[in-house]
This record gives sequence, C-alpha cells and structure tokens, in this order.
Amino acid sequence: MNSRTNESTANMRKIPALFILALLGFLPGKTQVRLGILGGVHSSKVLETNNIPGWDTATKKYQGSKSGIQLGVIVEIPIGHKGFFFQPAITYTSKGKKYAKNNDSATSKITDTVYTRQTLDLGYIEVPLNFTYKLPLSANHKNSFFISAGPSISFFYNGSLTNESLTNKTHNYSNESDDLSVGKGVNTYKTIDLGLNARAGFEFGNVLLSAYFSQGLTSFYNAPYQGSFHNQLLGASLGIWLTSTAAPVSPRKTDTDKDGIPDDQDACPLQPGTAAWHGCPVPDTDHDGIDDEHDSCRTVPGLARYNGCPIPDTDGDGVNDEEDKCPDQVGLARYHGCPIPDRDGDGVNDEEDKCPDTAGTVDNHGCPLIKPEIKKEVAEKINYIAKNVLFTPASDQLTRSSYLALDELASLLMIHPDWYLTIDGYTDNQGKPESNLLLSRKRAMAVKDYLVKKGIAPAQLTANGLGEEHPIGNNATPAGRTANRRVELRISLSK
Repeated sequence: MNSRTNESTANMRKIPALFILALLGFLPGKTQVRLGILGGVHSSKVLETNNIPGWDTATKKYQGSKSGIQLGVIVEIPIGHKGFFFQPAITYTSKGKKYAKNNDSATSKITDTVYTRQTLDLGYIEVPLNFTYKLPLSANHKNSFFISAGPSISFFYNGSLTNESLTNKTHNYSNESDDLSVGKGVNTYKTIDLGLNARAGFEFGNVLLSAYFSQGLTSFYNAPYQGSFHNQLLGASLGIWLTSTAAPVSPRKTDTDKDGIPDDQDACPLQPGTAAWHGCPVPDTDHDGIDDEHDSCRTVPGLARYNGCPIPDTDGDGVNDEEDKCPDQVGLARYHGCPIPDRDGDGVNDEEDKCPDTAGTVDNHGCPLIKPEIKKEVAEKINYIAKNVLFTPASDQLTRSSYLALDELASLLMIHPDWYLTIDGYTDNQGKPESNLLLSRKRAMAVKDYLVKKGIAPAQLTANGLGEEHPIGNNATPAGRTANRRVELRISLSK
C-alpha cells in the first residue's frame, strides 16, 4: 500500500468519530441522551456476481462465510414521546469470507494440489444510523421489545488476504498473507461502503439483547473483471447502557427562619440572617468590637487602626512592625527584629562563623574550604583506560578487548565511592550527524550499563553523547575513524 493510500486511510479513520462528536454537539441542552457500549459476534459472507463463464459451478460453491465481531458505542436520542428513538452508533466490524476447496486423489495428482484455502479479512469502522421503535413490556417502560433499522456508512480500516495450500508430490504447506490496497485502481478496496442494517431484540433495564442483520448496497471491491461484491452479516449482540435518562427529582425546599435562604443553604437555619453570611446574622467572631464585615482579621482580636487586626508582624519573627527595624526580614528581638549579621556574606551568621570576615562554606563553619583535586597519576590512568574502550563500526557494541579495561575502571570506582565519572561518547563522521549523535549516546550508555552491572552506583556515573564533535583522528583514514569511535572518561570529586 503506497504512502498516499496510507494517508487517505488514516484520514478516513477520523471521519466516524468526528461525525458522532458533531452530532452530539448539535443536540439541545435538555435532550435526554443515553450512551452505551455494544458488542457481538456474527457470520459474514460476500455476495458476488460476475460474468465469468462457469464461475457458479467451479468457484462459487466453495465460498462460504466466516465468523466476525462487532464492538463499539451507541447513542440513544428520544424523538417525541411515542416510543421512537434515533440510535446512531460507531463500531469496529470485521467482515469477509472464506474459500476452501479439497481435491480428490485424481485431481490432486493432476494439479499437484491437495487443497486450497483463502480467507478474506476486512475491518471497517461502521456508523449505523438507526431509527428505533420500542414496545413496552412493563409499566415502568424499563423492559421492552424493540425493532431498529436504518442506513449505515462503513469506512475501510484494515484488511488482509490469506492463501493456504498443500502440494501433492512434496507435501509442501504454504501460508501467505498480504495486506489489502485501498483506492480506485484495479484489485483495490473502496474506502467507503454504504449499506442497510436492522436490529431487533429486548431491552431489560440497561441491558440490550438483540439479533442484527446488515447488507451492503455498494460494491466494495474493484475487481480486474466485471462483477459486484456486497458484504452481508447476520449475528447477535449484547449492549449495556452506561447512562440513565431518568430526570433528577428536585427536593422540596424549606426555610425555617423565613429569611429567604433555604435550610440546605442556611448555616443558621433557626436565626434570620443575610445571604452574605449564608443565612446567619453579621457576626463578630473574635469579639473585638469590630463586626466581621469590617474586620480584616475576623478570628483574631485586633485594633481599629489596623482594620480589626493586631499590630502586624510582616516577617513573622515575633517582633511587631511598630518595634521591628527590619519588618521585611525574619530576625531576633536582641537585634531589634533584624537577622543575625553575616559580615562576609557567606551564608553563615556571625554568631556561628569561625571566620566572620572571610567568606567560607557552611560545612566548614564559615571558613574557606580547600577543594581537593584529582591526582595527576589517577587522571593519566583513567585516560589510558579510556583509550582501550573501543566499539565495532556503526554500533554501540563494545569490543572484547574493552572489558579488561572497564573491569579495571570498575575496581577503581568501587574503592573510591567519592569519585564521580563522566562518560563522553563519540563517533566517526560516517553516516548522518543526527544518527551519530544517537549512536554516541548509546555508546556512553553501554559503558555506564557495564559499570552498573559491575556494582557501581548509577549516581556516580554520568553518560553524554557528543556525536562527531572533537575528533582525535583523521576521519579520512580507517585508523583515524577507529580512534574517533571512542569514549572519554573524566573523574571528579563532585558532580
């Protein structure tokens, strides 16, 4: 199937869902709509007519039906009040046919074929647009007999043709399956198939039990010869309504205190109040003499000059703003509400800083920390190991010679859990840059994964992919490209 056909089929698959959404979008707001799920099994066959001489006796009698399924959702919309409903649905429906011919011993020898079997599998997204009439079987109308019919639109979703055969002489069994092509050319299947369908059965509460029949009206196949092809289904289904159309009963409203606010919304049903206070009188919750409508701090006694709130403490340090020299910074009373000073600005206050005039670190009590460095001989050893980590061309597969070097590296990292290793993966310039970037990441991850398997904590390892960047060899030569397919390793004492 070509790309244009794939794109056309993908677009057609979107149409049924868009159709149902558009239909629901135009429904009136008060329409009692029910949504349900529907599923069933059926027998499917293809009604074929053509002008091929002898086809009826040579081929038609070997064609038969195949089993299929139908799964989907159904919507019910009432039409008036006379038991009529509109029931559109959207389902996945499998269709097709089977062909089976078994040869007798004489024919098997002549044709060298013991039997031939062919199965046509068709999958459609089907949109039946049924009009339904329900005959009540109970006084509450929850149980009924129904009959439903209407047109349907089927959109081709997928399909395949499977051929099986067994030879007589060599007893070779063949089983081949090909995807079907969609379009307007010869030996293609049409994207849309129109038909009629009918359904009849019983509705028991939210459960639907029914039999259904479907007949295609249009020929769904563009044969290399003159002919027509119509799908036909006969089956049974089970449906379940997921939603109910019963109208909610409005509870009777009472208003005990006659303040115009129903008791179920009145916080004080025995005291007349106002809507602003949910049916209660205007309160003074904190008893500070300022009612809650004018009190900005209704649960805390306060002063009128602060709109019923206590003297504020903006920074929440226990020193109110009228006495706080740093009202926007948390501080201490002995510093008049200001924080403990930090003269060198290193984040360690002067009361805890052993070097208050020299910036330092918290871990070193405010004094400078001499950062340890990786020894030169360690760095040289890591570089030597890195030069022995190699990969096969165009792959993230480590060469066997790399494992000895990586085992030595794993031993060093196990002894020094405070070391952090950065793994930079590189490639040569063969291939596309974006593919090489991905490959370099995989190479770095291959080294990381190997070290993790050797017991190294993942937190000690960082893997990067840098693609073709920073070549160390000439990419125009095999030796240079081999050198460029590498990883570089860097040890540090912090991430």
